[in-house]
Amino acid sequence: MKAYVFPGQGAQFVGMGKDLYDNSDLAKQLFEQANEILGFRITDVMFNGTDEDLKQTKVTQPAIFLHSVILAKVLGSDFKPDMVAGHSLGEFSALTAAGALSFEDGLTLVAKRANAMQKACEIQPSTMAAVLGLDDFTVEDICQRVSDVVVPANYNCPGQLVISGSIAGIDKACELLLEAGAKRALKLNVGGAFHSPLMEAAKVELEAAIVATEIKEPVCPIYQNIDAKPYIDVNSIKHNLIAQLTGSVKWTQTVKRMLEDSATSFTEVGPGSVLQGLVKKVDRSIPTESASIT
Repeated sequence: MKAYVFPGQGAQFVGMGKDLYDNSDLAKQLFEQANEILGFRITDVMFNGTDEDLKQTKVTQPAIFLHSVILAKVLGSDFKPDMVAGHSLGEFSALTAAGALSFEDGLTLVAKRANAMQKACEIQPSTMAAVLGLDDFTVEDICQRVSDVVVPANYNCPGQLVISGSIAGIDKACELLLEAGAKRALKLNVGGAFHSPLMEAAKVELEAAIVATEIKEPVCPIYQNIDAKPYIDVNSIKHNLIAQLTGSVKWTQTVKRMLEDSATSFTEVGPGSVLQGLVKKVDRSIPTESASIT
């Protein structure tokens, strides 16, 4: 059983997607279509921009989505998933690659998601922190003990959990986590508290867009972030996509569930190789690779 996984924010790099654009007519056509849909030449930023330009949420999210989805489309008949999953933003890439969303609708939703998240970040300054070397239960317990908003946001792999919340809440939690024996509790350079209750304003905005978008049954089950379970039912997929913005990304649990459901290899589709590393932390013996057109 072949599992295909799609990366989220943080995987971007300057020059991403340029080889696809230069070597595939289909890729070039889709990138140009994306420039029109978005109303600006995102290809200029992806191929020749600066790290700072690419780091803006409104650019990062569509850029990663485009790299992932266009690569899947260029693979053509070589892209034969038995199961798919995506990390946060990557869930939209996975749904589009698996035929549940059209290219246009997927990109439009991702652009709306990015703008809604950017706005939510501006309403209340907030942040995230990576916690290394503690078990999930200890991190969850400490988050609950902090009076400000702090929640587990990304269960990335065993011993690596990202927390999300108000700046005061994250500062206090980091202090308590280090006291409890965390190897590291590092604040991240992010725009705000993604996957926390502080994204409620973005969730409300995105909900209307998701409800109004046609989603079809994907060609294979998608394992969704919110509960790490496989879905093909359209109503459930929509519900889970909406819940994802304020809920945590259960990536560790997703990889474990895919392995339980007989995944024999993981192929990462899009920029970077972060997800392959996280899969290996769950099971070192499982084969992983990056999708490529060469």
